[in-house]
Parts: sequence; structure tokens; C-alpha cells
Amino acid sequence: MSNWGRAAWLMLGGSTLLLFIGMPVALTFMAVNIAGAWLYMGGEAGLAQLARSSVSSVAAFSLTPIPLFILMGEVLFHSGLAVQVIEGIERLIRRLPGRLAVVAVVAGTVFSAISGSTIATTAMLGSLMLPVMLARGYHPSLAAGPIMAIGAVDMLIPPSALTVLLGSLSGISISKLLVGGVLPGMILSLAFVLWIVARVKFSPALAPAEREQPSYAGWERFRPFVRYVLPTLSIFVVVVAALAQGWATPTECAAVGAFATLVLALVYRALTLEVLTKSLQGTAAISGMILFIIVGATTFAQILSFSGASSGLVQAITGQGLAPGLIVVGMMLTLIFLGIFVDQVSMMMITLPIFMPIVQGLGIDPVWFGVMFLICMQLGLLLPPHGLLLMTMRGVAPPAVTMGHIFRAVAPFVAMSILVLALVFLLPAVAVWLPNFVG
Repeated sequence: MSNWGRAAWLMLGGSTLLLFIGMPVALTFMAVNIAGAWLYMGGEAGLAQLARSSVSSVAAFSLTPIPLFILMGEVLFHSGLAVQVIEGIERLIRRLPGRLAVVAVVAGTVFSAISGSTIATTAMLGSLMLPVMLARGYHPSLAAGPIMAIGAVDMLIPPSALTVLLGSLSGISISKLLVGGVLPGMILSLAFVLWIVARVKFSPALAPAEREQPSYAGWERFRPFVRYVLPTLSIFVVVVAALAQGWATPTECAAVGAFATLVLALVYRALTLEVLTKSLQGTAAISGMILFIIVGATTFAQILSFSGASSGLVQAITGQGLAPGLIVVGMMLTLIFLGIFVDQVSMMMITLPIFMPIVQGLGIDPVWFGVMFLICMQLGLLLPPHGLLLMTMRGVAPPAVTMGHIFRAVAPFVAMSILVLALVFLLPAVAVWLPNFVG
């Protein structure tokens, strides 16, 4: 076996094995990086370089949007504004099959436009709407499925901390990647709504019609929407418009979004000291975890490159004479397979050091590839048995909702996500039209 082959087995195989046996992501890559630096970068000198690279990797200015985007979602969650947004949407949607499930999807789309955390969106909707749907006779699978599915879409619709992380680790334009996810995310949201309506239309027992709906006429029907939903959406519009037009960098947009969210909560008298403290604590915990993982990801890629494993694997793959499209399909299938077993950050850390040189070498549009990468990670959040949002739903769901219900609930939404992935693959304009049009 060649030297680069042994390095690839040690670095990629070792990290995958440790992740599969349950070692935390950050510790996994720290252990593999120390071994790789000692073996392939000159012993003590390699360890010193490892330390320098670790510090520089988290000092990058491009990572600043991550905690700011997360803060937006934390404030929305802890301040209680989410309840008002749901009420505003619920008053508008009336006499529709599966009405509450549709409300969950629409509300989740709105939350995605201001929250940088998929887990926060799913936990929030699960704790607020799932008990209401179950109490009104909704089948557990119809009640839980839309909440998990729209929580995953949070990854595609800016602001998204994982999108910023993907752009930073891959070298893809963060602003174009953020804008590129908007159209696929909206397509998925619309598909979810259409599926819910059609499913309940053919099987009304899944969501019994609500006999007594509060009747709101005139301004009373639209007041919560105008008062709470539109101001919330305006933050999303400002952030995306500034990104798309190049008026501000992703970091500046994230700062504006975080500041506007705090002001909004303050105007509604929902920003107490307790809310601010909990929001900052949640932001620090999640951001610290992500930044610690970035340390491992950056040095992992450097050691792979220094050992020759990256170039060796790239040459081995591109030397097969396969069509670029076929290679992209292989990469997407690899990501979907990994999504069954490992989390989204691990997927990036394992694959990007290999995939990005291939993408660059074949002349593939990086934004198109990046959006498909995001959809694959979104799929990973929903894939049994270890999908992160499946576990989140189990944590907030009443005991009556079993893991069997949750697995069955998510199946049609996984299928729709795969169809949208195929759509983006066959029609790249779905991913790149908006970034090219505005930028």
C-alpha cells in the first residue's frame, strides 16, 4: 500500500471508526490529528504546528456570523415571541385539511428565517404545537412529521449557522451559499404543505376537522400577523437583501439581524434580564461546541494534505475517467449514507478535505455543489435511527408518541427531500439562479 493510502486509512478510517463507536466529535478529531501530526508532520515540530493551526482556525473573521445567527434563534425561543408568531399564522389559515400541521410548517418556515438553529426550531414547535395537535385528535405521525421536516429546512433558509460553517470549511462564498439555499428551502416548505393537505384529504381520520374554531373577523383576524409575523419576516428580508446586493458582509448582516431581533423583543417587552441571560448562555454553549469542532476540522484537512492522502485520493477518483455528474452522484450518496450514522458537522469534516479538491479539479460550480451538500445534511437530520431531529422530537414529545411513530412520520418528508435533491442536481438553476441574479 502507498504512503498516502496508509495515511488515508489512518485519518479517514480512524476518525470514522471512533465516531461510530460513540466518541464525541471534537475528541475524535483531536485524537486523530495528534496521531497524524506526530507521524506525518515531524513529531514534536508537527505538534507545534498543530497548535498554531488550531489557534488560527478559530480566529477567522468569517466565523463571526455563527454565534450571531444562533443568538437570533435563542432570543426568539426564550422570549416567547414564537407563541405570538404561531397565533398570527393560525388566525390566517382556516378551513384547510390538516390545518394545524400546515400552521406548523408555515410557522417553521418563518422561524427558519430568523433562527440559526435547526434544533431550536424543532424543539420550539414540538413543545408548543405537538400537544395541541394530539389533543385535537391528530395521528401522532401527522403531528410529529411536519415539525421535524420543517426544522430540517432551517438549514437551507438563512440565517443558518451550519451554512456559514460549510462555506468557511469548503471555501465556497458564504453569502452565495446562504442565498442559494432560499429557493430549495421554499420549494420544500411548499411541498410539505401540499402533501399534508392531500394526505388528509384522502385520509380524513388522520386529522379530524375542528368543530369549534374561534371566529375572527376583519382586523382581529389580521392583527397578530401584522403585529408579530411581518416584523419578524422583515428581519429576514433585510438580512437576505443586504447579502444578495452586497451591501454588507455576512458578518455585518448577522450583526444587524441579531441587533434587530433584540430590539424586536425589547419593543414587545419580552426581553427581560432572564431571557437575555438564557439566550447568551445558549449561544455560548452551541458556538463553543461548533468552534471547538472547527479546530479539529481545519487541522484534519491540513494533515490529510501534508501526508499526500488528499491528492492521492483525488487522483485515484478523477483518474477513473468517470463523468463529472456520476462523480457528484457518488459524493451525494456517500453523504446520505454517512447521514444515517454521524452528525452534520462530522459529515463535513470527513468529506470536505476530499470532495472540494475534486469539485475544483472538475470545474463544478461550488455553489451548486454546496447547496446539494446542504440538502444531504438536511436529510441526515431526518434519517433513522440517529437523526438529530428525531432525537429532539423524542425528547419533547409526550409518552404517547413512540419512536415507531416518529420513524413513520418522517418517511414521506425524507422522500420529498430526496426529490428536491434530484431536482437541484438535474436543474442547477434552482440553486444558482438567485445568487447569480442578485450578485
